[in-house]
Order: sequence, then structure tokens, then C-alpha cells
Amino acid sequence: MIKVILWDIDGTLLDFNRAEYDALKKCFQLFGMGACTDEMIARYSVINQGYWERLERGELSKKEVLEGRFREFFEKEGLETGQVSAFNLEYQIRLGDTVYFQDHADQLVQELKGQVKQYAVTNGTKTAQKRKLENSGLNEILDGAFISDEIGAEKPDPAFFTYVWNRIGCYGTKEVLIVGDSLTSDMLGGKQAGILCCWYNPGHRIQQAEIKPDYEIDHLWQVKEILHEGAR
Repeated sequence: MIKVILWDIDGTLLDFNRAEYDALKKCFQLFGMGACTDEMIARYSVINQGYWERLERGELSKKEVLEGRFREFFEKEGLETGQVSAFNLEYQIRLGDTVYFQDHADQLVQELKGQVKQYAVTNGTKTAQKRKLENSGLNEILDGAFISDEIGAEKPDPAFFTYVWNRIGCYGTKEVLIVGDSLTSDMLGGKQAGILCCWYNPGHRIQQAEIKPDYEIDHLWQVKEILHEGAR
């Protein structure tokens, strides 16, 4: 029986793409940088994803990711790079203040409260994630949150999961389920930790053969079916 759910935040409980879109638009306005078009945001998203993947592989530090992505983006768009650091700091705040739930996830987490223990596990920055948890109300529903900035390790690093494991209580590996949208972060990390893995894949992306989740869903409420199946 599954007794603990580890929820990824960005791209799982919360719609990161919509938050990113709003936060970038707002920051461009605040910094007087002109129009931030949808095409520019699409190009930034590709750059950003590449930097986070390099972080997961241990190739970059968090600081190199946070500022490097904007420096590369600004350079490619012909924008002044001198304000990268300030822009990133403001972006973290705006990102944390912009909350959109995926699949009415707030209602799901509330419904599961008391049935299973629920924790957030995230690689996002402390500034953004603390604000997201507070502004979304998830901090009042979840049993706790594990943020990589506070742990000192990023998913899928085994050190991240060891830290979590040592603090959630005494459970068997098959009693803990991680739910996340990233194969290379959430699923790989969960597999290495020996816990059950549920890949949230609403876009029906092709699964990488080397990473095989225990479950795959395209809507978060399907987690209830997994819990029911595990209880039989």
C-alpha cells in the first residue's frame, strides 16, 4: 500500500509554462526592455530547459544555470546583458507569485490529505518555491516540502532522495510514490532511490527506453487509481 506521495511542483502540481510566460512578460516590462513576444519566450524556454538538464547531469551549478540561461537568451536576442543578475532575482519573485494549477491539483491534494502523507520535492529556487507554496496554499495542505536549495543537492542526485528519505519517517520503498513530469529528474531519481515512480505525461511524449516508470498518467487525478490499485 502506498502511504507517501512525493509531488514535483513545476510541470506537475503547477503549470510552469503559464507561470514562466507571465513572469517573463512582467520582468520585461519592469526593466523597460520592450516587447517580450511569444516567439521570444518559446526560444527562451528551449534555452532554459537545456540549462536545467545540464544541472541534473551535474555539469553546472545552480547559479550558473540561473544566470547563464538569461545571459545566453539576452545575447541571442540582442539585449543588454549587464542586468542579468538583477533580472534573474526579480524573475524568481514574479515566478513565485504566479500560480496556475494543473488538473485542479489543489483539489486533488486536499482530497488526499489524511489518506496519505504528501510532500513537495523540487529543484526550483528557494525564493520562487517558497512563494509558490504559500501563494498556492499548498503549504497548508502538504505535510512538508523539500527544496533543492535548502538540501544542497538536486534531483536526481541520490543525496537529494537520501535527505528526503531520512526525514519522512520509516516506510518501505514500495510505500512511497514520486509523481513528476521529468524522466531525467523525478523518474530517474526515484528509480535510483528504489521507490515507485509515476510519470505525469499530459503531452504524451515518447518514453526513453533506459528510464522505465512504474506508472504513466496523462491526468493527475489518475493517481487515485494507482492508490486504489495499491490498496487491493
